[in-house]
Amino acid sequence: MSETTRFTRRALLGISLAATSFPFAPIGARADAPAQGGAHCSAAGTANVPPVPGPARKLTIAWNQNSTCTAAIPVAKEKGFFARYNLDVDYVNFAGSTDQLLEALATGKADGAPGMALRWLKPLQQGFDVKLVAGLHAGCMHMLAPKGGPAKLDDMRGKTIGVTDMGGPDKNFFSIRLKEAGVDPESDVQWRQYPADLLAVALQRGDVQAITGTDPVSYLYKRQFDLVEIDSNMNGTWAQIACCVIGLRGSLIRNDPAVAAAVTRAILDAGAWVACNPDEAGRIFKPFAARASAEDLANMLRLQGHHHQVLGPSLHDEIVRYADALKQIGVFRPSLDSARYAGKVTQDLFAT
Repeated sequence: MSETTRFTRRALLGISLAATSFPFAPIGARADAPAQGGAHCSAAGTANVPPVPGPARKLTIAWNQNSTCTAAIPVAKEKGFFARYNLDVDYVNFAGSTDQLLEALATGKADGAPGMALRWLKPLQQGFDVKLVAGLHAGCMHMLAPKGGPAKLDDMRGKTIGVTDMGGPDKNFFSIRLKEAGVDPESDVQWRQYPADLLAVALQRGDVQAITGTDPVSYLYKRQFDLVEIDSNMNGTWAQIACCVIGLRGSLIRNDPAVAAAVTRAILDAGAWVACNPDEAGRIFKPFAARASAEDLANMLRLQGHHHQVLGPSLHDEIVRYADALKQIGVFRPSLDSARYAGKVTQDLFAT
């Protein structure tokens, strides 16, 4: 591997944005610009990733444009982060199943995608040729209830929780959180599935006592129906765990490591910019969120952990934590070697 594609492991120990301080200034932000919410305006890692040489490299990114979790993707194009690394990126709005998305990546129909770790980890057991290369940000899942209803996880015993997907990341996450609170997510609570548009109706009718979901729907429901937040993945130590990750097709990493490093860095740069420029990021994302205003979207982005990014060993360790937690709620078998699994599904693009 050439010197342009080799980076030291020490330089990229997966440190989060909260710990970085090098003076890289993303496009549109000064190097000394004040951070919002304690965030630094620089992406994780300190390696100098050069632009891809030659003609601009064409890539395809699959993304779910209905989720504010993916705000870094349109920002990366709008603010020129992809262009900085000589990348010409097209988008595919992908609303299919996770298995279909991973199959699209593995077969080269797309080169990369952002996604929620708790949606990807179980399907990745099937051996798709896809690697997780970075944690993009923390926070974006919520458990909500009416005022006067359950106020904390311990109150959920004997209650029914509405979800949109029985295998969804929010159902898995709050099962983990209930387990941590001493509430058995299988025997102490019931889960009931509804279309997203009917969750609030079920809550108002009393068919469920709490609902879970992601932004922008959760944010808008909370305001529209005057709901309170029982829990989120921005509480406790989970606020320092990436909920959304970047995945790349394995053949891109093996055959074009410089391109893989460049597109990963471009998305992380964009995510760091989002953390420090939520107002403009909200305006950029507005065309993809018809029901939310740009101001709403900016507020959502402020509440999410876009200051937290991880690479390399730290990404591996966070996947180990997820795997251990998923074993506790029966998603992974108890005999799974979490460290081995994490080593199989993650890739340190910047290791020597």
